[in-house]
Amino acid sequence: MPRFGVLGPLTIESPSGRRTTPRGDHQRALLAVLLLNANSPVPVDALVETLWPETPPKSYSSNLHTYISRLRARFEGLEIERDPHGYRLVVEPGDLDLLSFREAAAAGKAAARAGDPATAAGHYRRALAEWRGPVLSGLHIPRLDADVARLESERLAAFEDCVDAELSDGRHGELTGELQAMITEHPLRERLAAQLMIALHRAGRQADSLAVHRDLRATLVEELGVEPGAEVRRVHAAVLRGEDPVPSAKPAPVFPICQLPPDIADLAGREDEIAKLSGLLGDGAGVPVAVITGQPGAGKSTLAVSTAHRLRRSFPDGQLFVPLAGASSPRDLATVLGDLLRALGVTGPAIPDDVDARAAVYRGRLADRRVLVVLDDAASPDQVRALLPGTPGSAVLITSRRRLSGLAGADRLHLAPLSGAEAMALLARLAGPDRVGAEAADAERIAKACGNLPLALRIAGSRLAMRPGLPLGKLAGKLEDEVSRLDELQVSDLQVRGSIALSYQALSPAARRAFRLIGRCRTLDLPAWAVSALIDDEGSDEAIDELVEASLLEATGLDPTGEQRFRVHDLVRVFATELGRELATRAERVATVAKVSDAALCLADTAARRLPRTVPMPLSDHDVPVQPLAGELVERLLRDPGTWFSVERANLVAAVSSLCAVGWRRKALRILERLSAYLYLHSHYTDMRTAYETLRDAAREADDRHIVVIAEANLAVLLHVRGEYERAVEGYRECSKELAELGDLATQAWVETNLAHSLVGLGRAGESLHAATQARELSTVEDSGTHARRAESAALHRLGKISEALEIDRRILSQARESGDERQLGVALQGLSWSLMLDGRPEEALETIEESVRVLRRTTAKSALAKSLRTQGAILAGAGRRDGAVKAYENARRLAGALEERPRELSCTRAIAASWIGDGRADRAIPVLRRCLDEFRAMGGKPATGLTLHVLRRAYEAVGETKAAEAAGEEAKRLEVPHDANASTLVRLLLSLTEPAPA
Repeated sequence: MPRFGVLGPLTIESPSGRRTTPRGDHQRALLAVLLLNANSPVPVDALVETLWPETPPKSYSSNLHTYISRLRARFEGLEIERDPHGYRLVVEPGDLDLLSFREAAAAGKAAARAGDPATAAGHYRRALAEWRGPVLSGLHIPRLDADVARLESERLAAFEDCVDAELSDGRHGELTGELQAMITEHPLRERLAAQLMIALHRAGRQADSLAVHRDLRATLVEELGVEPGAEVRRVHAAVLRGEDPVPSAKPAPVFPICQLPPDIADLAGREDEIAKLSGLLGDGAGVPVAVITGQPGAGKSTLAVSTAHRLRRSFPDGQLFVPLAGASSPRDLATVLGDLLRALGVTGPAIPDDVDARAAVYRGRLADRRVLVVLDDAASPDQVRALLPGTPGSAVLITSRRRLSGLAGADRLHLAPLSGAEAMALLARLAGPDRVGAEAADAERIAKACGNLPLALRIAGSRLAMRPGLPLGKLAGKLEDEVSRLDELQVSDLQVRGSIALSYQALSPAARRAFRLIGRCRTLDLPAWAVSALIDDEGSDEAIDELVEASLLEATGLDPTGEQRFRVHDLVRVFATELGRELATRAERVATVAKVSDAALCLADTAARRLPRTVPMPLSDHDVPVQPLAGELVERLLRDPGTWFSVERANLVAAVSSLCAVGWRRKALRILERLSAYLYLHSHYTDMRTAYETLRDAAREADDRHIVVIAEANLAVLLHVRGEYERAVEGYRECSKELAELGDLATQAWVETNLAHSLVGLGRAGESLHAATQARELSTVEDSGTHARRAESAALHRLGKISEALEIDRRILSQARESGDERQLGVALQGLSWSLMLDGRPEEALETIEESVRVLRRTTAKSALAKSLRTQGAILAGAGRRDGAVKAYENARRLAGALEERPRELSCTRAIAASWIGDGRADRAIPVLRRCLDEFRAMGGKPATGLTLHVLRRAYEAVGETKAAEAAGEEAKRLEVPHDANASTLVRLLLSLTEPAPA
């Protein structure tokens, strides 16, 4: 009996493996409809409609009988029965892919119902493997359109059931790419979107998970006018809370983990080296460290990956693979450790800023585990030491161009070129054994010309594979010319450079130019828009395709904006850069880089202006060029500006450093100002600090005072947000003085406003009001003026001038309502609500703050929402609504913690601890309040310190510690400031939480 296939092109495969198809459209259509209804009768009129969809011939009955007979005669064993209802094709499940698919899918459902997701996933994967493409692809039969659509739905449902099973089995890491591809095909499929959100969330990619929800919602609203369904909303809410939306049937632990690239199938030789490395790494004593050294192109990375794969059973907790890019631009150790910690399950604020602290957490995650760490292309011992595990059981395998002599206790393996026999074996695997065997002498010439280096041999072999008609002797002749050049320059790098040049010479002129241009971009992860800006030619797509085919450029898939990404191996990029330097003038190189940096700046500018402006510094309009990219491309990339920034964040941070290195500090500043809109909004303070410090240091070296001051002012903002008020005040004062001398009054206005807010935190209200007033007088634009007036209001609160503060807040609210900006409106409502509360109008205050919270929940301004929730908690406490107050404080604390806004997080913690006193849990509140007190004191915040002492006094009284209570109360009184309505009101509201709840 032949095996039939309808899940893809119509196929009939004989037992011997030979494939045939019926002759003629009518026979193919007839067989197709019978197969789609296998083992069920198909009425004659349905068959007639299939064969003659318009008007059947008068002899249709005899014609149909003839076609049936021909099918039986052509395919031996084909059983087509006639019954009163029509014709029925009888086939076993194993002889038709459709039946095999349904049988396996049913087994998957049964296993899933039985609570065995691993077995279910196996059945579903077997079912999906039956599909070779669209049903009956290449054969259009109108009568079968509904059946085809139904089958495609079955396939999609089976895929989704499979994903559910694999998610339940804890295999989310393998699904994200596959789900993203399916979402592209089915953008309105809510179940797929929910599954992708779950997989991304479990992989520690919360932002990407939320981006999926945003894209789905935008598509549904735009195309159907509906919101996502209940299941998607439930998953979205769980992701926002940081919870697993669908707990897996078994826990999805970080370990075991495997980050190894795929093992290379055509590894030639190296068995002795693998055996030696396996012995060094698997002896179990201490933390063995092996270093593979050798010249570029010797195959160090390939050997390391192959060895690691063979040792997987010896390291059951997993294998980490860390590319260090030492050959060109060594990766920043903090970035490397951050990536490793995220892979090991440490996310968000749990990742420390300090490099040594990150290294300590990393060692802690690996403690007492058996993990193999592969560090690829290390630059120096310093880059490696922090990445070594601290406890026995794990091992480290390092590749480097250098011996890393300073790395104590490491065993080294110097990797020599392949032997002659190994080189020939590699060429044979790449170009074909028959071809190499027929031209063995010329193959030996090629291997010799390549210096028996694996990288050079792979490039030569790939070229032969791409051009089956190219004689090996002709290629050998070309290679020998290159080798004669390299023999005169006995530097190991030259052999690799010559090998890459071989592939380069095989390119078309357009692709060669593109290759040289790409070499001018120092970024290894390239988006298509940057490549297009670099090449700037109508034939860029063809050139890129050719480079990808020649393995000089790797296409790595689509990013969340839908843009294709490319990767250039660092050694290949170094070669391309050197080649471009030889063949282009400096002016040409500068012009090319300017195109990319202009495109990046313009994209960042547009994206930043579409985000809420939360960073309290100005966004300059000067020096922004005209966007060189097409408007349609810009709109697609920036459909979600936050997503674009998240994708390009690392590249933009690196661009700041690169632009500073070539002296383009003004452009670096403009890019960083725009990137800060995203970084500050999402509390990526480490990136902000690193970039502004780089900019400041470059500007100092060039004696560029203005940029130095702007960078210092932004660094002071980061001190401020973390509660380091004294240092922030010092920085703001110095910057304000410098800006006044430089004549930059607009920036000075922002700095004076920030100074005013910091002084309020220190309890210096008079100085704060002076700074805020000066800021308002300096302000030339509405944003900075509004920011200054808010600072005035805060200072007036602490001076007891509530009516003046109310007038300011009402004016701010009126302007915010006119602007239509929901973030501004929510912030203005929060300011007014607190002034109303201080003025003794609690009902109006509550109504106003509740509107503020509602408005801000509709925005991405999480910091402003945290502030409003905290205010809501205080006002609810004053209204006696204790449960609502505590809930508001808890929500505010959760947001502030995620945003790393420590002062606000502490103030919420203090309020929650106050409620514990009222609940009879004062003993639990005391240590928490003491920690808050210590941190507030360290920050220099006198008002916050005084408030905390008042609550701590009440806690001590509740547990009967009279002396401690008296001491806390006396210190609180010493810190009290006359006329500070803000502090006196907050004391009253906080102490109301310490009272027992009414029965």
